[in-house]
Amino acid sequence: MTVKLKKSSISSYSKLTITGSKSESNRLLLLQAQFPELHIENCSNSDDSEVMQKALNSKGALIDIHHAGTAMRFLTAYFASKDGSEVVLTGSARMKERPIEILVDALVELGAEISYLETQGCPPLKIKGKAFTKHKVALNANVSSQYISALLLIAPSLPNGLELTLAGKITSIPYIEMTLSLLNDIGVTTAFESQTITIAPQNSKIAPQTLTVESDWSSASYFYSIIAMSAVGAEIQLSAYKQTSLQGDAVLSKLYRQFGVETQFNDGNMNIKKISEAIKETISIDLNKAPDIAQTIAVTCLGLGKSCTLTGLHTLKIKETDRLEALKIEIEKLGGLVTTSEDRLHLESTKSLKNNVSIDTYNDHRMAMAFAPLALKTDITIADAHVVSKSYPTFWEDLKTLGFKISQ
Repeated sequence: MTVKLKKSSISSYSKLTITGSKSESNRLLLLQAQFPELHIENCSNSDDSEVMQKALNSKGALIDIHHAGTAMRFLTAYFASKDGSEVVLTGSARMKERPIEILVDALVELGAEISYLETQGCPPLKIKGKAFTKHKVALNANVSSQYISALLLIAPSLPNGLELTLAGKITSIPYIEMTLSLLNDIGVTTAFESQTITIAPQNSKIAPQTLTVESDWSSASYFYSIIAMSAVGAEIQLSAYKQTSLQGDAVLSKLYRQFGVETQFNDGNMNIKKISEAIKETISIDLNKAPDIAQTIAVTCLGLGKSCTLTGLHTLKIKETDRLEALKIEIEKLGGLVTTSEDRLHLESTKSLKNNVSIDTYNDHRMAMAFAPLALKTDITIADAHVVSKSYPTFWEDLKTLGFKISQ
């Protein structure tokens, strides 16, 4: 599906309700599989969360998680620790290129039985579930935080819990803290001291409880970009958000101040408003704790004609696509100039964008959504626009609600 966006302007005030956080939902779904006493409300309607639910409820021996990287990592740990189960965990062609050896090695050290069916270090995996014999393991801290969270989420159901030692600088700490907070919420005892995380075994029954998922901050990022590119006074109300969020991408409310965007919270709603055109010519941001919003910020700067240097991006090369390379290619189609390294992107400011450019999305939902706000500045086409369903199925409908002119 190709989506064409004509140059648009948005209504001065709009209201939207955003689905539950994919990150929170997938963590809670894995905990619910281990502790059925848990009830989840406002679960994400994303493809990734639906794949996760389907896999956890599957009785089959072959489980295909398609493009869902979080599901691949979380389910690898889950099935490895599920004594007596035997599954093959596979995914899309791109998923079969994405590394998982660091997590597999840690699980094997704990007592798991996992083998590679095609490329060494990548899915598909054959997993024979076993009761783990050990409870201590070490992991490099600069890897994807999803490897770490995968181990932490299964830890309460292990006979002796888990003691995880992290070596080096820790990446995406907010996502680790989200996992620990959710464990605490359901009654699991945790500790995070220096470089060591300890999770106590949950030997007693979890108390029946309902957990409500906060709306997704990554999805909110595209509306921050839209407001930043709009006229002073433009405002969008988003539901349902908390000022004290578990999600790392909640840093958006602070980061977008430098784009003239103000955030206010009231009764579970979040209002984002353009209050100033006074924006620095060059923006520098370390996104080590929130790398998923790098695409949004880079495109915001492109649309505003500003330069930016974004660092802390080393995990972007192993996402749905190599996001740094994809950003460079697509931004340069529009007339921008980008240089990248292993963990850095620099964009030179450009005062005019090429018209009616077609943006390739590389099977990456964030590529489609990050570039869409540029329709406030120029006509633009998004190829394979259906990829948004991975995290935000109603994205195009919500843009139309704001006033975007969209056709297929």
